[in-house]
Amino acid sequence: MSFAGKRVLALESRRAAETAELIRRNGGDPFVAPSMQETPLEANEDAFRFAERLIAGEFDMMIFLTGVGTRQLAKVLAARHHSEAFPDALRRITVVARGPKPVAVLREMNVPVTVTVPEPNTWRELLAAIEGRPERHISVQLYGREHPELVEALKTRGAEVTTVPVYTYSLPQDTEPLHTAAKRLSSNSFDVVLFTTSHQIVNLMEVARGLGIEAAVHHGLARAAVISIGPTCSEMLREFGISPDLEPSHPKLGILVREAAEQAGSILASKAASARSH
Repeated sequence: MSFAGKRVLALESRRAAETAELIRRNGGDPFVAPSMQETPLEANEDAFRFAERLIAGEFDMMIFLTGVGTRQLAKVLAARHHSEAFPDALRRITVVARGPKPVAVLREMNVPVTVTVPEPNTWRELLAAIEGRPERHISVQLYGREHPELVEALKTRGAEVTTVPVYTYSLPQDTEPLHTAAKRLSSNSFDVVLFTTSHQIVNLMEVARGLGIEAAVHHGLARAAVISIGPTCSEMLREFGISPDLEPSHPKLGILVREAAEQAGSILASKAASARSH
C-alpha cells in the first residue's frame, strides 16, 4: 500500500528533508513546511514574571487548561527556580483543572486539585464549576492561543485575571512555507496531514489566524486524513478541535509515514462517505 500520489503536508522542521523523502518513497506528493524553532526556556519572561508573583502570594486561584501546558510550565519555571517552588506555591491556593489530563500532571507534582471541571471540559463547564467561589486574583495557563471568552467572563465576575503563556517553540525564521501550507489547507489542497510534535498545530493555527483563514484551515484539516505521532500530540490537536484519524503503532517518523500511507485511502473514503450521508 502507498499514498498513491496523494498530497501530503508535513510540518516537521528538524528532519524536513528526511520527511519529504520518506513521503516520496511511500508514493506521496510531499509539501514540508517547517513550523517552529526551539526557543530557550529562559526566554519565557512572561512565565517568569508570573512565577515571581505566584511565589509572592499574589494569586488565590490558578486554572490549568491542559496537561501538556501544565507539564511544560513546570519545566519552564524549574529553569530559574528550584523544582519544588512552583508546586509549593500551588499548594497554598485554589487549583482548578479542566479535565483529567491536567489533574494527572498535578498529581505527579503532589498538588491537590480543588476543582475538577467535568466533561465536556469547555470554558462554560469551567465557569459553572467555580460559580460562587470567592477567589478574585486568578491566573490562567494558556496552551498556544488566547482564551478571550473565559478571561472576559472571569473579569465580568469581578476577577483580576493574569494569563500565563507557555511555550518552548516559536515560529520559524522563514514563515513563508507555513503561510503557503495554511493557504493550501484552507482551499482543501492536501489529502493527508502529518503532525510529529504537539506544538506544530499551535503555530499552524497562529499563522492561520494572522491570515484570517482559521476556520477554513480547520475545515481543511477536518476533511483530510490527520495523522498524529502519539498521545501528547493528539491531546493538543483535540484542544484545537481536531480529531486525529490515526496514531502509528510506534511513535517513530518512518513508521508514522508508512502506516499513514497504508491507511490514508481508507480513512479518506470513510470521511467522504460520512460527508455524503450528512
